[in-house]
Amino acid sequence: MGFILLMFAIFWLFIIRPQTKKQKAQSNFMNDLNKGDKVVTGSGILGKIVKIEDEVVTLEIDQKVNIRITKNAISKELTDAVYAVEKSDQKK
Repeated sequence: MGFILLMFAIFWLFIIRPQTKKQKAQSNFMNDLNKGDKVVTGSGILGKIVKIEDEVVTLEIDQKVNIRITKNAISKELTDAVYAVEKSDQKK
């Protein structure tokens, strides 16, 4: 019986706990999105948030070019420096 409890404790410590922490952090990130944030989607599209509806976000990916995506598609927020470098590389 002790072996089964030890296996469960190891499973919880190395698999379940880190996954729940990561899921909570991603949920907090999606709830903290604001208009004007510069983000990257899971598919690698860079853009600035111009409108946030319930689960839909409108990104400006170039001047007067907007796309609508779900909040789940956003993977991370970019710093202004990274966003500016990426945008200048795209124009070359």
